[in-house]
Amino acid sequence: MDLKLAGKTVLITGGSAGIGRATAEVLADEGCNLILVARTAAKLEETAAAIRARRQVSVRTIAADLSNDATVREVAGRAGEIDILVNNAGAIPPGDLLSLDDARWRQAWDLKVFGFISFCRVVYAQMKAKRAGVIVNVIGAAGEKFPTNYIAGAAGNASLMAFTRALGKGAPADGLRVVAINPGPVETERLVMLRRAEAQEKFGDPERWRELTNAMPFGRAASPTEIGNAVAFLASPLSGYTSGTVLTIDGGG
Repeated sequence: MDLKLAGKTVLITGGSAGIGRATAEVLADEGCNLILVARTAAKLEETAAAIRARRQVSVRTIAADLSNDATVREVAGRAGEIDILVNNAGAIPPGDLLSLDDARWRQAWDLKVFGFISFCRVVYAQMKAKRAGVIVNVIGAAGEKFPTNYIAGAAGNASLMAFTRALGKGAPADGLRVVAINPGPVETERLVMLRRAEAQEKFGDPERWRELTNAMPFGRAASPTEIGNAVAFLASPLSGYTSGTVLTIDGGG
C-alpha cells in the first residue's frame, strides 16, 4: 500500500533501536527522508548505514540527550523543517512508590514526559506556521493499565495520553494532527534482556525466555515492525481524519 509519504521529512527520537529503528525502516521503505535522534552516536550511525543500504533516502543523525529543554530546542534547530515528528525516546524504570526514589523518577520523566512535551512545543509551532504536519507520540500501555510495580511509567504515560488528546483536539484548527500509540509488550532488545534475566532466575536458563511470553496474546510479544507500521499509517494522509486519538496495540491483552 502506498501511504503517500514519499519525500516527507521525519524526525524520530529514540531512533537507533527498537520501535524507533523499526519505524525508521518502515518510513524509509515509504520513501521518507529521516532524521534520527538518540544518545549514542555509534549506534545511530550503524542504524543510518543499514537504512541507507536498503533504500535511497536521506538519513541524518543527531546524537543528543533530550532530557532538557535547551537540548531539545538545539536539536530541533539543527533538524530544520520537518513534516512528521515521532516522539519515541525514553524508558521509565520499574518500581513501586516506595522503591523508586525521587531522583530516578524525575530523571525518567525529564526524558520521557517533559522531553515529549518540549519537542511537541517546538515542532508544533513550526508546523502551525505552515499549517501542515503530524506528531505521533509512542507512549505505552501502562498509561491505561496502571501497574502498581511500574507506577512512574503508569503515571507518566497517562499524562502523555492526556497531553496527546488535548493537543490533538485543537490541532485540526491549525491544520495539524497529533496522535499516539500505546504499545503493549514489544520484542525489543530491552524486553529480551529483561526476559532472559527472568528466565535465568526462574528456570536457571536464560535461553528459555520465550516461555515467559506464552501467556501473552498470540503467545508472543509484538514485533517492533508491527508498531512501526502503525506509526507510518497514522502519520500518513490515509489516516488524515485522525487526531487526538490514542491507539492501543497490545494484542487485546
